[in-house]
Amino acid sequence: MMSAPREAAALKLVTRSVHSPADRVVSIELGAGDGSPLPGWTPGAHIDLHLPSGRVRSYSLHGDPRDRGSYHIAVLNAENGRGGSAEVHRIAAPGIELPASVPLNSFNMEPASHYLFIAGGIGVTPLLPMALAAARAGEPWTFVYGGRTRTSMAFLDRLSALPGGRLEVVPQDEVGLPDLARPFTGLPAGAAAYCCGPAGMLAAAADAGASTRPDVAVHSERFQAPADLAAAGSGRPFEVELARSGLTIEVAAGVSVLDAVRARIGGVMSNCEQGICSACETAVLAGIPDHRDSVLTPREKAANRYMMICVSRSRTPRLVLDL
Repeated sequence: MMSAPREAAALKLVTRSVHSPADRVVSIELGAGDGSPLPGWTPGAHIDLHLPSGRVRSYSLHGDPRDRGSYHIAVLNAENGRGGSAEVHRIAAPGIELPASVPLNSFNMEPASHYLFIAGGIGVTPLLPMALAAARAGEPWTFVYGGRTRTSMAFLDRLSALPGGRLEVVPQDEVGLPDLARPFTGLPAGAAAYCCGPAGMLAAAADAGASTRPDVAVHSERFQAPADLAAAGSGRPFEVELARSGLTIEVAAGVSVLDAVRARIGGVMSNCEQGICSACETAVLAGIPDHRDSVLTPREKAANRYMMICVSRSRTPRLVLDL
């Protein structure tokens, strides 16, 4: 799952078309300004969009990976958001220039005997190309898609047209919340679940998998940090040695590693600053991190080879980072 270091805005994209596939959702087709082919990508990938305000936001690609001529993103105009989604909705129109990173993937689709996809609302976006890939490969799949109302659920037409699987549409105003334990029970050995949506749904999916089929790997991608995520600035102070820069800095209680490092050197990438996007992923050369992110798997956290410096801290008096 380990992603490459986050790149800056390497692509000069232009919006080609804009439409609304659901209530409060805008879908944008982006292409290279010079018409050249775009870098390839795999299901689960996203791009970092650099907005006119200076905000940088990550959006999953929901189109066809075989299409090298365009990228497709979908953005929900989130209530009580941080301003990025509202800005995208405000500027969304054909012909707008939007710099972006190359596609990055920290939500890779691994081989499985059966795929269970669980989506909540706009969380359908990274899962749609996965379902397309499974259908093309002739792999069995089940897709449970929940939303507040049917009109709020984007891309139902595209999902309904995919062959070889079973789609369960669960609008909350019609049938209530989905039963997430039931689809786990019938999965064969070697199956895998991929989930994306609100934090409450992801927690329910993880609990359902653990209680009914603990042998099934449950992979999740978050759009928000969980409510119980420990604050990045909490905890005791410690030292961080920056191996490439030749600096040693103190990270005080109440200060994140990211902010402490940025105070001494420039060019340190970040995006969500909530431990959910992997933008600030940094290699650990020595010491033991106190992992507080929602990106790394338990195995990757135990290996202590990487950490998200926006939220994670240190269990040892000193960390040595590849910065």
